[in-house]
Amino acid sequence: MDGRLQDPLRDRVEAVLEGLTGHEIDQRDADAHGSVQIAVVRRQGCMTTIHHSIFLPTGFMGELGEGDPVAAHAHLTDLVLTAERCGFHTGWVLDHLHTVPPSQANLFECWTLVAGLLRDTSRLRVGNLVTANGYRHPVIQAKMAATADVLGNGRLTFGIGAGWYEPDFAALGIPFADGPARLRQLGEALQIIRSLWTQEQTSFSGEHYQVHGATGAPRRPHVPIMVAGGGEKVTLPLVARYGDQCNMLAGPKDLERKFAIIDRHCEAIGRDPAQIHRTATTTCLVADTDEQALAQFPPGAGDLWDGDVREYGLIGSPDTIRERIAGYAAAGVDELIIGFAMPDLTEAVRRYADEFIAAGTPGISRGRRC
Repeated sequence: MDGRLQDPLRDRVEAVLEGLTGHEIDQRDADAHGSVQIAVVRRQGCMTTIHHSIFLPTGFMGELGEGDPVAAHAHLTDLVLTAERCGFHTGWVLDHLHTVPPSQANLFECWTLVAGLLRDTSRLRVGNLVTANGYRHPVIQAKMAATADVLGNGRLTFGIGAGWYEPDFAALGIPFADGPARLRQLGEALQIIRSLWTQEQTSFSGEHYQVHGATGAPRRPHVPIMVAGGGEKVTLPLVARYGDQCNMLAGPKDLERKFAIIDRHCEAIGRDPAQIHRTATTTCLVADTDEQALAQFPPGAGDLWDGDVREYGLIGSPDTIRERIAGYAAAGVDELIIGFAMPDLTEAVRRYADEFIAAGTPGISRGRRC
C-alpha cells in the first residue's frame, strides 16, 4: 500500500507530521475530556485539533445478527462506554428501519437508541449519522431532538440528510421522491427546525410542509445541526446556510475541494466559514503492516465511500494511519468519524486509542490507557 498522499496536500501533511514531534502544542488545545489531539494549522493559520469519533454498529449491515437483542444492546453499550473511557469525542448512530439487504437481523431504532446512549454516558457526545428527513415531520423531529439533548445535558449533535434507502420509505408508505425533491424537502425542514430552536414561535408555508404557530420547547441553546452529503449544487449550499457541521464520505483531496465550495457559499451570504465544524467519515483497520491490513479488509467494506477508500482510509500499519490522519487534518477536517472494519470492535477501540489518541501527540498530557 502506498501511504503517501498526492500533492497539493503532501507539503501540509508533512508539516503536520513534523509538528507531532515539535512539542509546541499547548495544553489548552486538548478538549474538555482529553479527547484528541493532533494539532494542525488551517484557516488563516489558526491552530485547531482533530477529534476522533466512532461510528457505532447498530445493525444496518446485519452485524448484530438474529440472536438475543438484549445481548446485542449490552454489547453495544459496553462498546460505547469503552469509547468514552478511551477519549473518543462522539458516538454516531445511523437512522434506518431495515437492514441492507433486508433481513431479520437486529436493527435498533435511531432515536430511542440515542436517548438511551445519552443516559448511559456522561461525557461522550452522541449524534445521528444521519437521521432521514422524510421519516418524521420536522416539528416532531425538532421536539424529539430537543428532548434528547436535555437527557444528555447538551451532548446531542443533530445530523440530518435527505434519506436514500428506498425500502425504509416503502415500509412507511412514504413516496420515494427523486433526489431534487428530497433535497427541497430537506431545505424546508432545516428552516423549520432551526426556527423552532431559535424563535419563540414558528409558522411556515412551503411546497412540502405547513407549520402554524409551532413552539420548540424545551428550548435551550440550540442543538448543533449537521447537514450530511457532498452534493455541490444543493447540499453544500444548505450546509453554508443552515448547518453548524457538515459530513462527507470522501478522501482528503475531495474534501479539501468541497470544503472550499462551502467557504465560498459562506462568503456569499456573509457567514464566517470557520463557524462550520467539518467532519468526515472513514474506515479503520490497523495491522502490523500495510499488506496485512489490505489482506484483512473485508470485501465490499468500502462500497459507500467515494473512490477507493483503501487508498486514503485509515487502513494499514500505525505509521501509515498516522500519515493518513494528518492528511485528513491538512485537508481541513475537524472530526474523523471512524467505522472499524475489525472483528473485535472493543479491542479495536482500545488499540486505536492507545496508538493515536493517548499516545498520539507530544506536548499534550496523555490520557489514561484503556
